[in-house]
Amino acid sequence: MKMILSLPIDLLILFAILAPIVYLLGVKMRTRKIVDIWAVVGFLVSAIALYLLYNEVAAEGIITHYWAGQQLRGIAILQIDMLSIFMAAIFLLIGLLTAIYSTKYMERDTGHAEYYTLLLLMVAGMIGVAFAGDFFTFFLFWEIMCITSYVLVAFRKEKWESIEAGFKYLIISSAGSATVLFAMSILYGMAGTLNFAYLSSTISNTPTPWSILALAMIVLGLGVKAAIVPFHTWLPDAHPAAPSSISAMLSGVVIKTGVYGLIRIMILIFAPAEYQWQLLLAIFAIITMTVGNVMALLQNDIKRLLAFSSIGHIGYIIFGLSIASVYGLTGGIFHIMNHAIGKALLFLCAGAFLFAVESRNLDDLAGIGKKMKITGLTFIIGSLALAGIPPLNAFQSEFMIILAGIQQGVTSGIWYGLSAIMVLNILFSVGYYLRIIQIIMLREPTDLAKKAKEAPAPMLFSMIILAILCIVIGIYPGPFADFANQAAEAALNLDNYVRAIVG
Repeated sequence: MKMILSLPIDLLILFAILAPIVYLLGVKMRTRKIVDIWAVVGFLVSAIALYLLYNEVAAEGIITHYWAGQQLRGIAILQIDMLSIFMAAIFLLIGLLTAIYSTKYMERDTGHAEYYTLLLLMVAGMIGVAFAGDFFTFFLFWEIMCITSYVLVAFRKEKWESIEAGFKYLIISSAGSATVLFAMSILYGMAGTLNFAYLSSTISNTPTPWSILALAMIVLGLGVKAAIVPFHTWLPDAHPAAPSSISAMLSGVVIKTGVYGLIRIMILIFAPAEYQWQLLLAIFAIITMTVGNVMALLQNDIKRLLAFSSIGHIGYIIFGLSIASVYGLTGGIFHIMNHAIGKALLFLCAGAFLFAVESRNLDDLAGIGKKMKITGLTFIIGSLALAGIPPLNAFQSEFMIILAGIQQGVTSGIWYGLSAIMVLNILFSVGYYLRIIQIIMLREPTDLAKKAKEAPAPMLFSMIILAILCIVIGIYPGPFADFANQAAEAALNLDNYVRAIVG
């Protein structure tokens, strides 16, 4: 079992290390696509390993594995529950479909060995964050994820826009990471350990000025990666500058790693009943969703519009976390899945439009859906899904979050008002999603759009799979909502998590 425990991560790292060698062999054999296939296979075998691990977790609840022995009080440990599996499944799904999409989308670029190495390592880092049972392991994989994502944002280094966005992302995100590191030092000074379970049993029920400072710094540091307002400024620049396949990863899953960190750490170490952070976090969520959706209304760059929309949806997810009930957290975690699928779809569609006409400007893209009918149809599905239109997937999770907020209003009337603001934000999103559908699908094609041809088959494959998931999850949400519920219950079941280590 212990070998299976880290196998999804180990396989991704192994495939990443060997990718340059496979690329060189492909060059000698004059078949450079081998490295593309190699990356796809890497994601597939890692997904199989994750399924085996899912069966272990389903049977045992929580499984742990020490890298350096229990004598270190839980340092260097993997502690995996259903929340970890849920997040890792999303990371691998989006990573796999992005790799398939990239086999054609990236063919105009050089550096394929570097690209796939970084992509595999980035997903390995994200899964490592989800599996981490202590801050040491968490931060190690966090930095792997961060460093690879910095480079991928600036991958097209011949363009100044990419270099500028990558540098801005590097500076802001590094400041966030340093803030988390400082919070870790405070917690270690208080408890003498970095293990999540030991920290939970030590400080979760005894707020002090130092632990409250650590909580504030963790929210700030992880809030940068999650793109919570006002720590969001890197994201609208990074998404347009990065290759669209990487934009799908950034918006679909990378920012969700920050959200995962908030869910795990705030509930486990800073018990909401004692630290009373729910209302303050809800206010951050409301500000985040409002800024994201209002700014999206004002954009004429399709990728920048989608980036601001992601900020709005992060607000919805954080609002679900702030309620801190099983139902509210289930809605928030379910929306992590739904937004990851829908937003990855839209960025891949935007990449297909850019691949066809080399423009992100909505005025240039007017009517392009009439020339790229399949891409246009999947774009409509993704847009309507994220606008919260039933019976597509995001409607289900957004409704759950709003209902949880209304239920919370029984204890404090302010939650009714906060839930109403979320409803208003969803209406804002309907406005700008209908606008881009009208521009891309209903207008007469511009001279530039008339030159467009349908996206190649690998790109269409990934988009169609994501569009089908938007429909299937919306029509038949039961198994997916149940999976999210299991993840939420695992996050809130502190006794089991702590008992697995402390005893």
